[in-house]
Amino acid sequence: MTDGTGGVGAPLGCGGGEPEVSDSLKTFGEVVKAFRKRARLTQEEFAPRVRYSAPTVASIEQGRRFPPPDFVERAEEVLDAFGALRGAARHLSRQPGLASWFRQWARLEETAVSLYTYECRLIPGLLQTEAYARTLFVNQLPPLGDDQIEAQWAARSERQRLLRERPNTAFSFILEEHLFLRRTGEAEVTVGVVDHVLELAEQRNVEVQVMPLAQGAHAGVAGPMQLLETSENRWFAYNEGQRGGLFVSESKELSVLQMRYARMRSQALSLDDSVSLLRQMRGAL
Repeated sequence: MTDGTGGVGAPLGCGGGEPEVSDSLKTFGEVVKAFRKRARLTQEEFAPRVRYSAPTVASIEQGRRFPPPDFVERAEEVLDAFGALRGAARHLSRQPGLASWFRQWARLEETAVSLYTYECRLIPGLLQTEAYARTLFVNQLPPLGDDQIEAQWAARSERQRLLRERPNTAFSFILEEHLFLRRTGEAEVTVGVVDHVLELAEQRNVEVQVMPLAQGAHAGVAGPMQLLETSENRWFAYNEGQRGGLFVSESKELSVLQMRYARMRSQALSLDDSVSLLRQMRGAL
């Protein structure tokens, strides 16, 4: 399925939701390891030369972490790899650990100029802390193995760079108040999430609004939604369920979702009031 051809009702592989460790990442890691051993360097000796920690080097060599561009360049120079690492890096999947039915949306996120998210089930992945995300992973059913958990966190962390690296993208989040009251994980996990969301809300391109419990019925009671605008000013939407996702490109359906999101923005607390409520909740934790 390509952009705009699926239309509403086109499922992104419902039922195939198990995230996978990327084979291309494993291959890249083996290539790095081979050149490192050729240079007769241990991971501990190699790590400071590329300005990363030994655990990070180990994760990259094991295919559990996506190598940052500067790692690739430094490793290429340190190991005198004849361009092999640069070449291998070009073929890496940028969505290791993501469910297959989410990857199309993740690719669109990469270049979106606007990204709107309403969530009523859990803190959105782009806003999660590592402790919060790992709490979700270890409680997932069927249970995940350690490698799968590491791959999921690597993928989520990789996606979160969008908030740091795309200052011209407008991010809007509408979050139900009860997401913070549920206290997923220990109390310190929730405190960490609140602090993290408050910190992100200080960015000029990130808006966070809280839908208060007192609001009662509102325009988003049908469930979570995400909307994005591409650099070509086309809009798409994504709605996620238990075991699959729904990609929406049909203009009439997009109009309905945009109408609902606009109404929710007026029904949720203002930006300042949302920050005040989050600070109050943090003090009560």
